[in-house]
Amino acid sequence: MTHQHTWCIAIALISLSCVARAQRTYTVRSPDSATVLTVSVGGASDVVTYSVNHRGTALIAASPISLTLDGGRVLGRAARVRGTSTRAVRDSIHPVAPTKNSTIRDRHNELRVDFRDGYSLEARAYDNGIAYRWVANLSDSVTITSEEATFHLADDAMAIAGLDSSFMTHYEPAYRRLRVDSLRAPKLGLLPLVIDVSGQNTGPKIAITESALEDYPGMYLQNAGSNTLAGIFPNAARTEQLKGDRDLLVVDRSPWLARTSGRRAFPWRIVMIADADRQLLENELVYILGPAARLTDVSWIQPGKVSWDWWNALNVRDVPFRAGVNTATYKYYIDFAAKYGIPYIILDEGWYKLGNLLDVKPEIDVPELVRYGREKGVGIVLWVIWKTLDDQMSAALDHFQKWGVRGIKVDFMQRDDQAVVNFYWRAAREAAARHLLVDFHGAHKPAGLNRAYPNVLTFEGVRGLENDKWSTTVTAEHDVTLPFTRMLAGPMDYTPGAMINAQPRDFRPVFERPMSQGTRAHQLAMYVVYESPLQMLADSPSEYLRESDAMAFLSAVPVVWDETRALEGAIGESVLVARRHGADWFVGAMTNSAARVLTLDLGFLGDGAWTLESWADGPNADRNGMDYVRSSRSVRRGDRVELRLAPGGGYAAVLRR
Repeated sequence: MTHQHTWCIAIALISLSCVARAQRTYTVRSPDSATVLTVSVGGASDVVTYSVNHRGTALIAASPISLTLDGGRVLGRAARVRGTSTRAVRDSIHPVAPTKNSTIRDRHNELRVDFRDGYSLEARAYDNGIAYRWVANLSDSVTITSEEATFHLADDAMAIAGLDSSFMTHYEPAYRRLRVDSLRAPKLGLLPLVIDVSGQNTGPKIAITESALEDYPGMYLQNAGSNTLAGIFPNAARTEQLKGDRDLLVVDRSPWLARTSGRRAFPWRIVMIADADRQLLENELVYILGPAARLTDVSWIQPGKVSWDWWNALNVRDVPFRAGVNTATYKYYIDFAAKYGIPYIILDEGWYKLGNLLDVKPEIDVPELVRYGREKGVGIVLWVIWKTLDDQMSAALDHFQKWGVRGIKVDFMQRDDQAVVNFYWRAAREAAARHLLVDFHGAHKPAGLNRAYPNVLTFEGVRGLENDKWSTTVTAEHDVTLPFTRMLAGPMDYTPGAMINAQPRDFRPVFERPMSQGTRAHQLAMYVVYESPLQMLADSPSEYLRESDAMAFLSAVPVVWDETRALEGAIGESVLVARRHGADWFVGAMTNSAARVLTLDLGFLGDGAWTLESWADGPNADRNGMDYVRSSRSVRRGDRVELRLAPGGGYAAVLRR
């Protein structure tokens, strides 16, 4: 990692002015000077506010921010400035499991305002967004009773939002377009929440989210009047009730958000900025603002694809055994994975007797599966309920390590109050100590944990393919909304790969032999468009073994990337992305329910001749979603390829020299 920090007090980065009632105003500009972040202290209300202006347009008007401690002390009210400083950061980050770029540029200008009572405000301006956080240097411990995080928007602003009405959520919304002023209680807007500032799809978009979420509850958004969104946080649980083995319900809440160290930095509040929708696809602020990696040895962390059993209900055929949760069936999954170079399989629900991770069902021989998989180069990932894991953390993880298991899939947290957020960090740390990968399901959105603990490869927190087993809500429009909304937060375990594909008029939920809406090429494109360093193959090996053309792509497509180019995109309409892994480029394109023609401009290629191998919607894909065409042609840099996408269609390709 390179470091080029320049400390300065300069007119280009910061200015100070005094106005009536002793208000002080400080500004910091993005490196490209297009965005101005202003912090004001004092004034008539004697508060701290911030505002954001981008290319001459006010994106966020003066919005008050503060932290309230027990006893009524408020950080950010009656604040007295002790001093200010700025720095220009020109840095680079090299992720262990890069979802967009193997080298991430961290370019920002930072303003720090130090207050007399032992706390500070850090505010950063990037070319593609802004962020701020409180930093405290108080007593050993403090109790935070509330946080004021507000976002005062233009009158016509529209939200593209996933909604909840409680703090017990899997973070799996269907996204809606609605007026910001309609986001009132009991509605809660889930993060990331995207705002169309003009309300007409004609101006910039912003996305509000957070990072460095540690020892603190997650943030939601709600309208607070005057077209202002305000952060809403789940108070700490005072009384809980366990239903079954997984649903830990909050019966009663304490009058505070967090009891935490008084010497710490609090989570970053982020506002991403995009002049065009496609720019959202390249934004990496959540990762950049996450805590630095806390592992020194990361050599054992190996991203990869996973053959998954639960979605396809272990529904295999043409085998001499009774398929189900048993050793013979999982050896079949291992054989399939080995055939196509897939490094992992998952044992989902059913391998242990619920409530006790050390009580394995007699039909399953985990050590034998680990041994058999090791011979074939395939690792085992075990599904676990979070509460059972929390109760048996050391004993269970020690046992998994002894067996030689490669990772865990942790499910059903459904909360992000302080205690459950702390569970995520504890599970990540303890798993890393035993060289175990982690996939969080039933989870809140990513918020920086995967940078601190890169063994955490992916998170669900998305309405993904599993919903096709019981609902019709995973539409093509939903699929092309996710890259611009949920995926802004980080890795997204949508679990793609359906081999039975149908247009909406022919689609129906079938729990044990599910299908997907849209075309086969739409599913294949997800492996380029959707980011997940632990990427599922959700369908049955029996289906994949009959689909050699599709497997030619699925066995080749990587799960981590050296470079990403967002070529085209509009929220809820379409997306076209090119990603490089090593010397090869992969392309993914998807559309909503409308047939569409996109143009793939190959200007990103290097010199010389390239082979373009593609998997495109077939001529009858509008009638039969399983119709696709595999073809190959020679291309050069600068060629333009016309992509004809069927309704709910897609396009996947690999380019090699």
